[in-house]
Amino acid sequence: MRYDAIVVGAGPAGLTAATYLGRFRRRVLVLDGGEPRANWIPESHNTPGFPDGVGGPALLSRLRRQAELYGATTIEARADSLARVEECFEVALDGSSTPVKAPFVLLATGVVDRKPDIDGIDEAVRRALVRICPICDAYEAIDQRIAVLGDGPLGAREALFLKTYSDSVTLLHQGSLDALPDVGRLLADDVGVMSVTPADIRFDEAVQVSVDGRERTFDCLYLALGCEMQSRLAVRWGAAHDDGGNLIVDRHQQTSIDGLYAAGDVVRGLNQITVATAEAAIAAADIHRRLREA
Repeated sequence: MRYDAIVVGAGPAGLTAATYLGRFRRRVLVLDGGEPRANWIPESHNTPGFPDGVGGPALLSRLRRQAELYGATTIEARADSLARVEECFEVALDGSSTPVKAPFVLLATGVVDRKPDIDGIDEAVRRALVRICPICDAYEAIDQRIAVLGDGPLGAREALFLKTYSDSVTLLHQGSLDALPDVGRLLADDVGVMSVTPADIRFDEAVQVSVDGRERTFDCLYLALGCEMQSRLAVRWGAAHDDGGNLIVDRHQQTSIDGLYAAGDVVRGLNQITVATAEAAIAAADIHRRLREA
């Protein structure tokens, strides 16, 4: 079946785009390639309209139900490759010999956070003992004993950012402290600095760090190890991107490939749900305009 648009990714950006396209009375297919980043959110308190907070799984369930209410079709499938055939894109699906087709494709594939090899890390994330996004939830860590695990400049930046919320912030740096930038500023801002390996960290009721016989306890641990962009589908096809793999888009969220759009964390910018959904709305509106004018 030919669709008006194919959305690759079933996170907040992809499902929002599907809702808009459905309400524009367009045939839209959403490819759900697996657990989106938002599914890891224990409870978000900066998502508009949820003053009491909302968990990632509950938010995604609402967004999916809303998209399907307006006619979006969602299938569990991973996009494997992209090709242009006449006036359509053909998206090959992993494990299927039958591609899906549409004149427009929106990539909302997001990012995958790099996590250290520590026993129980996934469960610690779900318990909010380990956190990934200080912009999202540092408010909930006010006055706590905060640790930040990093291996480069990002760790130092996040540790300094978190000083707004707590006087007790310690950077756990993987590697030699001699190579760590901004040590002087960290110490001047009263940020503690320790050299660690993942083996030094364990989780129980709190975060325990043992180095050279010295035990430290923290209320939460922020990961500042960066993330891997899920932009390979577009990059392999020649879409413009920056050095980090973030796709470059115009004011309508279109990539350098005509008809191929992108929204959310896969695009350079602030990785926030509100930003992702706004970008998705912009992309969907432009896709509808072009379909109408075709």
